Amino acid sequence: MKIEDYALIGDCESAALVARDGSIDWLCWPRFDSPACFAALLGGPQHGRWKICPAAEKHSSTRRYRGRTLILETDFETAEGAVTVVDFMPVRSRTPHLLRMVVGRRGRVAMHMQLVLRFDYGASVPWVTRLPGGRGIRAIAGPDMAVLRSPVRLEGEDLTTVARFEVGAGDSVAFELEHAPSHQEVPPGIDCRAALARTENYWKRWCEKLKVAGEWGEAVCRSLITLKALTYEPTGGVLAAATTSLPEQIGSVRNWDYRYCWLRDATLTLLALMNAGFHDEARCWREWLLRAVAGAPSQMQIMYGIAGERRLAEWTIDWLPGYAGSAPVRVGNAASAQLQLDVYGEVMDVLHQARRAGLASNGAAWDLQRALLEHLEKVWQEPDEGMWEVRGPRRHFTYSKLMCWVAFDRAVKTVEQFHQEGPVERWRELRSRIHADVCAHGWNPQRGSFVQSYGSEELDASLLLIPLTGFLPCSDPRVQATVAAIQRDLTVDGFVRRYRPRESLDGLPPGEGVFLACSFWLADVLCMLGRWQEARALFKRLVGLVNDVGLLAEEYDPVARRFLGNFPQAFSHVALVNTAMNLTEHAKPAEQRAEKKAA
Repeated sequence: MKIEDYALIGDCESAALVARDGSIDWLCWPRFDSPACFAALLGGPQHGRWKICPAAEKHSSTRRYRGRTLILETDFETAEGAVTVVDFMPVRSRTPHLLRMVVGRRGRVAMHMQLVLRFDYGASVPWVTRLPGGRGIRAIAGPDMAVLRSPVRLEGEDLTTVARFEVGAGDSVAFELEHAPSHQEVPPGIDCRAALARTENYWKRWCEKLKVAGEWGEAVCRSLITLKALTYEPTGGVLAAATTSLPEQIGSVRNWDYRYCWLRDATLTLLALMNAGFHDEARCWREWLLRAVAGAPSQMQIMYGIAGERRLAEWTIDWLPGYAGSAPVRVGNAASAQLQLDVYGEVMDVLHQARRAGLASNGAAWDLQRALLEHLEKVWQEPDEGMWEVRGPRRHFTYSKLMCWVAFDRAVKTVEQFHQEGPVERWRELRSRIHADVCAHGWNPQRGSFVQSYGSEELDASLLLIPLTGFLPCSDPRVQATVAAIQRDLTVDGFVRRYRPRESLDGLPPGEGVFLACSFWLADVLCMLGRWQEARALFKRLVGLVNDVGLLAEEYDPVARRFLGNFPQAFSHVALVNTAMNLTEHAKPAEQRAEKKAA
């Protein structure tokens, strides 16, 4: 299955990907970073899959979410009749559940169920026993236990569990899969119909807070539901994606684990949530960030686990061939140990925007910010790995220096607007010095544009953020020249690439798709330039890339016309929400973040 053939279900603590053929090929629970997961999307059905579909080889399917919820409905049509498979994960009350209900709509349809249950990324085959009364099975491997319940008879077959049954019009057959620690007693089952009603009501009530309407209202709503699903409810952390190692190029080694929370996404995520009316989620995200970065400023990381975990050691799963042969499959992310100076500016910016929006203040936040600024004052002139986490030599990346300017700019504005105490004159001087440094060394007069790093001739999509952060206004000829250069030399079919990958830059073979968030940034800049028709046309094309249930991956291949990278990608959906607001709403994130032109 192509990446775009999957849909997301979840309970805000765990998640699963459901293919359009009725197969659940990726399931992570009870936490996204837990080893208790199926891994078929990466390794093939022998490493884990749960499929429910008509037994007849010839059948067709269509699918949709049930209104503004995360309940997936897949309709199967056969010569004998029609059924709907309803997939959902009830909002967590005890242990995680994945419920699948087969509902007969017409005729009588023979169905087939196959569960290939493997823990520890497909490595562990569990020991399976029947539950008392024969109404299900229990599977145990090490610390993990899964319980499958159903009214139909389950049979063992070649280390898998299968069921064959028929569904007539008006019939309903439910399957309940639950995870729990193996040392505990078998947990009691739940009422599937009642759980479905509660889940539907939960999402409907949550969406009632949504303030965005108009032409793009449904696309924005689906993106916000996806962000909510990628939020770990107990802590407020927002994952970059629900998957690991979906490739940026089919068959390549650019495969990364995105089941972590990046600080780089913080400000745009906060603005998207607040402007849409979800202040509680925005506040929880802000509080997660403060807890995650608390400690020695020199130890601040670019990403953390969903509860703020810091040790994200990277290792490879050598028993999995990877999605479409794209190896290695990685768990953990070595980029967590990189030096990326831009995150200091991101933290300062998100806390400044939270104050401007009136989010209740955290008393310790300003002390933490001052400590971060004191450290940044010592290190801002150092080279780093940059926002794209290159695995080649460190460089003086223009965007990294730009975000150092943002850090001191937001510090000055916090003192001026919110009457906090601090060495504001020194911060003003540093802000001016960094601004001059970027303009002198980040601008390439021969190229006629800002460039990726000092002394380079390479373009970088991050340069689109120069006006969006308020560093320079869009009226500045250098900004306009840089936008023109990116449109001319860094786009494919109008969509924006991050940069031109090459081994000398990031230590990896070249090749990847266009980066969807960067393409939304271009639309944002076009809005600020007053080129509304171009911005609208680009945004319309980008929205047109969503799959049949409204989801986006990290990247897109405009030649093969398919998704690339981890899925669904929070940054892509955040960008969609913000660009929609820039085009249609009174609260425009681009103007909010820029706030005031450079000093």
